[in-house]
Amino acid sequence: MKKKSIISVLLTGVLAFSLVGCGNSSSNTNDGNKKYVIACDAKYAPFSFEENGTYKGIDVEVLDAVAKEEGFEYELKPMDFNGIIPGLTANQLDGAIAGMSITDERKQSLDFSDGYFVSGLSLVVNKNNTTINGESDLTNKSASLKKGTAGAKFAEDNQSKYSLNLNYFDDSPSMFQAVENGNCDFLLEDYPVIAYKLKVDPNSKLKIAGDKLTNVDYGFAVKKGSNKELLDKFNDGLKKIKENGQYDKIVDQYIAK
Repeated sequence: MKKKSIISVLLTGVLAFSLVGCGNSSSNTNDGNKKYVIACDAKYAPFSFEENGTYKGIDVEVLDAVAKEEGFEYELKPMDFNGIIPGLTANQLDGAIAGMSITDERKQSLDFSDGYFVSGLSLVVNKNNTTINGESDLTNKSASLKKGTAGAKFAEDNQSKYSLNLNYFDDSPSMFQAVENGNCDFLLEDYPVIAYKLKVDPNSKLKIAGDKLTNVDYGFAVKKGSNKELLDKFNDGLKKIKENGQYDKIVDQYIAK
């Protein structure tokens, strides 16, 4: 074979390999079915977190149960939350289950499943507090808040309405301690986060007071206009695991009632 012909063959092979290796994130398994690449938040207990080298949590276990019901394979890709939406829109990911709130802004670039978890802000008080049982009891009370959170924004938006005294902290343990020690009357925290804390820490001096102040659904996400098949499978599987009791079994491991 002539040298020029050999080079042409080699270049053709490289090009073919490049085309196979680029594009959609899905890969094919040995039996020809798609293997989806699905992201979760690497550090968001109780939804996804690493323990003894294995990822667990509500998101991880709901996804696994849905995949088994629907018969699809996937590769779990734990990553920082900030990189998940860009990964979806750049076709580096097929889907994501990451405690992601379904919002109108995100719907501009993503398609969401049916909601698989209702989150929102909870009002939290000392276990011995009997005077605060809901939002209507907050007048002239002192709030323990973590800077930059949804809870802090809620308190700021309602400061005048309830004549609130706002106290800011840099981290959750300090915010919790202020209420446990009686230095503040209440705190505001995402429902699943505080519910998980109460589940794993039976010695906590805190309790949830009343119903959630806000409600927001978490959804499984794919790039807008893409992966409708995967989205349909997730919705179908979610419905099945709710009907057969698997969903409640998963959530009850992590969320205190």
